Amino acid sequence: MNEEKNLDAMNNEEMHDHDHDHEEELDTIVLTLEDGSELECGILGVFEVEGYDSDYIALVSEEDNEIMIYKYEEINEEEANLDVIEDDDEYESAKATFESLFVVDEDEDEGEE
Repeated sequence: MNEEKNLDAMNNEEMHDHDHDHEEELDTIVLTLEDGSELECGILGVFEVEGYDSDYIALVSEEDNEIMIYKYEEINEEEANLDVIEDDDEYESAKATFESLFVVDEDEDEGEE
């Protein structure tokens, strides 16, 4: 999993309360990792990032609540292609877009955790 880029200090508890507060309500996807193991993840959302032509998908690991962002291409209703975001600037843009769409903005209160 070392090639995956993850949102470091973020977990599912920081997500907006509406539509995302119960993991069991999320659609799921199973990722096959490089070592052949499988990881079941909830789909938080598919979104676009200004300045880039790709779609992106945000997933949350059901194992440890780790949030991951990938490039996303829907092949058909039952299949999709997910790719690691190789470019750091593109990843940072995708992360910022994800945070603006899905994460509760509590910057002023973060020191109280």
